[in-house]
Amino acid sequence: MDQGNYSRVAEFVLLGLCSSWKLQYFFFVLFNFLYIAIVLGNLLIVLTVISEPALHTPMYIMLGNLSVLDVFLATYATPKMIHDFLYEPKTISFEGCMAQIFLLHVFAGGEMVLLVAMAYDRYVAICKPLHYTTIMNLYKCTGLVVGSWVIGIMHSLSQLAFTINLPFCGPNIVDSYYCDLTLVIKLACTDTYVPELLMLLDSGLMGVTSFLLLLISYTVILITVQHHSSVGRAKARSILTAHVTVVTLFFGPCIFIYAWPFSNFPVDKVLSVFSTVFTPILNPIIYTLRNKEVKSAMHKLKTRYVIISNLVPVVKTILIVFLFSHI
Repeated sequence: MDQGNYSRVAEFVLLGLCSSWKLQYFFFVLFNFLYIAIVLGNLLIVLTVISEPALHTPMYIMLGNLSVLDVFLATYATPKMIHDFLYEPKTISFEGCMAQIFLLHVFAGGEMVLLVAMAYDRYVAICKPLHYTTIMNLYKCTGLVVGSWVIGIMHSLSQLAFTINLPFCGPNIVDSYYCDLTLVIKLACTDTYVPELLMLLDSGLMGVTSFLLLLISYTVILITVQHHSSVGRAKARSILTAHVTVVTLFFGPCIFIYAWPFSNFPVDKVLSVFSTVFTPILNPIIYTLRNKEVKSAMHKLKTRYVIISNLVPVVKTILIVFLFSHI
């Protein structure tokens, strides 16, 4: 179809989560609180991993990167959603819409790959403990983390490549609080069968492959721990419970939404909020409350902060005395 006859829309209108002003005021307060908690909670994990040498191991390095991805995953759309609770109309520029699509698939794709890498790390630690330090060295850990970002970026670029050049000439209403690729593609003024098929193949292949790899790795681990001691089984199952919970929370909403990608259901908005807001805030809770090493490192970090805070007034006093003594 000749795209020269079409003028591209300058902006899209987002319908948001609801139309009730009372609910929007309530959501404004709620999501402000949740977003602050997401950022502070995940940054606390990152700071803890960086500051504690005992946590400079593949498992915790990956956990720190998961927290970074969770902060970005919550940030690409949540601040805009919070802003739109108080303002009408809820619009986003064409460039902003494409940016949201790009960032969503970078961070979501990267998190999928990182979860697989974390499962592989636990597989090696539990199934091949004597060879763990040899197999999961710092070089391989860095490669897995960098690889998750690279794959996420490549996945997102492949999605954006066949979307950004579509002719958007008329309809511009997106029934969501952010630019969802499945909803935006339907607004194009052309036959979208091929773009829809490409999106399904791309996202579907990545999501299904990641999910199957996770299921296989956890199944192998569960079979292996049956031969361990009761203490070893308990510890392995505790770690696996945390990982399986995170995987379920992350993949569950995605599978439901993309099972019928071009049919819009009211529950899709709830699941989208769960993926971009509640999962990033639950991840640090799940990992920190179930992990003695992280909690111990946080306690040390708190102790250091208290000591530094107590030293600040003393240092100030010494400096003042020193200055006055030389006047």
